Amino acid sequence: MLVLQRKRCQSIMIGDNIELSVLDIGSDWVKLAISAPKDISILRAELAEAAKANRESADTASMNALKKIMKKDA
Repeated sequence: MLVLQRKRCQSIMIGDNIELSVLDIGSDWVKLAISAPKDISILRAELAEAAKANRESADTASMNALKKIMKKDA
């Protein structure tokens, strides 16, 4: 993990096409702006984790439903 310090109105570049800018800083928060191509997904970490858990839950439910159907047909 790379840790950088930036001040308000400063930015960093990630590769050639992603720019992360510091817009504002509070006592316990930072407001960021991210400029990236539309094909790059940008999610807050907690939303990405929730989406992953939701997909895993759906996969499990689908497998359970498939097993029940197969038992009925047997």
